[in-house]
Amino acid sequence: MELSIIITLCGLVLLSYIFDITAPKTRIPSVVLLLILGFLVKKAFMFLKKLGYISAELPDLQPVLPILGTVGLILIVLEGTLDLEFNRSKLMAINKSFWMAILSLIFLAGGYAWVLNAYWAIDWRTGLLNALPLFIISSAIAIPSVKHLGKKSQELVVYESSLSDVMGVTFFNFFLLHSTMDGKAFLDFGIELGLMILISFVATVGLSFLLSKSKHHIKFVPVILLILMIYALSKVYHLPALIFIMVFGLFLGNLDELKRIKWLQWLQPDALEREVIRFKEITTETTFLVRSLFFIMFGFLIKFDALIQLEPFIWASGIMVAIIVFRLLQLLILGLPVFPLLFIAPRGLITILLFISVVQSGNSIPQLTESVILQVILLSSGFMMLGLFFAKPQSQKPTELQEPTTSNKAL
Repeated sequence: MELSIIITLCGLVLLSYIFDITAPKTRIPSVVLLLILGFLVKKAFMFLKKLGYISAELPDLQPVLPILGTVGLILIVLEGTLDLEFNRSKLMAINKSFWMAILSLIFLAGGYAWVLNAYWAIDWRTGLLNALPLFIISSAIAIPSVKHLGKKSQELVVYESSLSDVMGVTFFNFFLLHSTMDGKAFLDFGIELGLMILISFVATVGLSFLLSKSKHHIKFVPVILLILMIYALSKVYHLPALIFIMVFGLFLGNLDELKRIKWLQWLQPDALEREVIRFKEITTETTFLVRSLFFIMFGFLIKFDALIQLEPFIWASGIMVAIIVFRLLQLLILGLPVFPLLFIAPRGLITILLFISVVQSGNSIPQLTESVILQVILLSSGFMMLGLFFAKPQSQKPTELQEPTTSNKAL
C-alpha cells in the first residue's frame, strides 16, 4: 500500500512537471490540467474499488487542503515578490498595477456586496467577506501562464497579481477580525499594520543575516521553516502576516538597489546576493511541488454535481462578465494593452482558501456556494486559456530592462 501511494504521488507530480513545461506550447494553464488530473484520479480510484482491485476507503483530504493551501500561499507570494524589481524605472508599471489591483477589489467586491445588501438584506461586512475571494487574481495561476509573453506583459501581470494577493488577503482579514466597522476597528488595524511592518523589517534583517553568515551546509530549509513559523505566529495574533512575506521577498529581490545603504553593509550584500540566487531556485521548486499537490488535491475533492448546476452557473457567469467589463475599462483608462492583459485575471488558490475561511467562520451565504466558486475559477482559467491561445509568443531578448543574468528573474 505504501509503495502504491509513493508511486502514485511521484507519477502525479511528474505529470504536473510535464504540464508545466508544455504549457507555453499548448497554451493550456497547468492548473486546469491539474484540476482535471485530480478529478480523474478520484474517478479511477472509485472505479478500481468497485472492481475489487482496491480495498481501502476513499481518503478524506478536506482537512489537509487548507494546510497545504496556506503553505502554498506563503511560498507563491514569496516567489512572486522575489521577482519584483523595485526601482525608479519600474514606478510607472508598479503604479498602474497597483490601481488595477486595488480598484477591482474596491469596486467589484463593493458592488457585489451592494447587490447582496440591496436584494437579500445581507449586511455589508458579510457581503464583503463573501465577495472579496472572488475578485483576487491568483498569482499562482497568472504568473506561470505568461512566461511566453513579452517583457512588459509579464511585468504587469507579476506586479498586479502579487499586489492583488497581498491587498486582497489583508482586506479580507480586516473584515473577518472586526465585526463592527468603526473608528476603533480602523485604529486597531493601523496599529496591527504598523506592528507587522516593524516585525517584518526585524525578521527580514535577521533571516538575511542567517543566509549571508551561516556556513552550515543546510541553511535554506531552516530559513523557509522560519518564514512559515513567523507567518503562522503573526496569524495567531491576528496580524496581516502577508506583509512580512512581501517585505522579505522585496528585500532579497532588490539587493542591487539596497547596496548603497551604508548600514546594510554588515550583511555583506555581495555574498548575500549569491545565496539569494540559490534560495530563489529552492523556493521556486518547493512552490512548484506544493502548488501541484494543492491543485491535484482540490481536483480530487471536486464534486461533478457542483459543476453542472444551472443557478450557480448564472451567478458565476454574471461575476465573470463584471470582471471582464471592469477590467476592460481599467485597461483603456490606464492606457495599457487590452490584449492579452484583458484575459489574464484568473481566480485560484487564494479564492479557495478564503472561501474555506468564510465557511469555517460561519459567514457563508446561500448566494455563494461551492459551485459558484468552482465555476468562477474554471471560467476565469478558461477565459485566460482562450486569450493565451491567440497571443503570439515573444522572444525574451536581453534589453536595458532585462539583464542576461543567471538569477532566474521572472521579469
